[in-house]
Amino acid sequence: MKKKIILLTSLFTVVAGSLVAQQDKLITHFMYDKMSLNPGETGVDQGSNSICGNTIYRNQWDKVNGAPNSAVLNVESNLTKLHGGIGISFFHDAIGFSRQNNVLLNYAFHQSLNAGTISGGIGVGIVNFGMSPTWVPPQTMIDPTLPKEFAATSLDLNFGVYWKGNGNYYAGISSTHLNESLLKQTVATVPQQYQMARHYNMMGGYKIIGIGGSDGDLDIQTIMRTDLVKFSADINARYVWRNIAYGGLTFRTSDAVAVMVGWMPLPNFTVGYSYDATINKLASVSRGSHEMMIKYCYYLPKPPLTISNHPRWL
Repeated sequence: MKKKIILLTSLFTVVAGSLVAQQDKLITHFMYDKMSLNPGETGVDQGSNSICGNTIYRNQWDKVNGAPNSAVLNVESNLTKLHGGIGISFFHDAIGFSRQNNVLLNYAFHQSLNAGTISGGIGVGIVNFGMSPTWVPPQTMIDPTLPKEFAATSLDLNFGVYWKGNGNYYAGISSTHLNESLLKQTVATVPQQYQMARHYNMMGGYKIIGIGGSDGDLDIQTIMRTDLVKFSADINARYVWRNIAYGGLTFRTSDAVAVMVGWMPLPNFTVGYSYDATINKLASVSRGSHEMMIKYCYYLPKPPLTISNHPRWL
């Protein structure tokens, strides 16, 4: 077991320290993380003049040393005066000896049509990547091919188009890390670098109203991700009961099967949890993945009606 853990830690580090970045984050609650993957969704799925925030924490491959730990924070608003939505997205990922942080400001322009709303958006921000490796053993032998401690920051760009139909369905296509930033630094005359890889995402979903009576809806959603080297897809089906609670299943290709539950204890407030059972080669050492999600929306009060006191209108 100890040899397996050491091997896995080394594997995570080599992947993180290679010239091309690993696959973008995998989130089971992807339906609550659309904005960070597709800036075109910013503000579309919520009502006008509202502010929504959500956070997601993921402990992937529990009990595996060096496995990914991720945190996401999204805040977005749909403002009528801006004819669209604005938002900020923060993502932190720790894997092996590496740490990655992304901060993006998003804007999406919404255009209402007879059949729904189409939106195009862009995300502009920064990405920071750093490594602090400790190689054991041996400490005295110097291998110039091993990554050394370094940190660098660069520009990060996302773009997406999102469609929300009037018939309880949506679809979107987007690309993250459009500029494929090269983060580099020279340490002890040895250049260290990390290349961000451009990723492509397709998402879609459909809600069937009134399943099992008038109290429940069946919400089916999917997302596909690729960097043209690796491919990953999730499909999720949730049963939402009276907008009070939900339960569902997610299947992720070559990785996991997940159980998802959620509760809405207050209006516009949702708490969710998911457990992923690992089905890949790490199943023998991983105790699965845990994920927590919290979302809250605040709707701005409507301005009071103005009553005229002019004599003509009395």
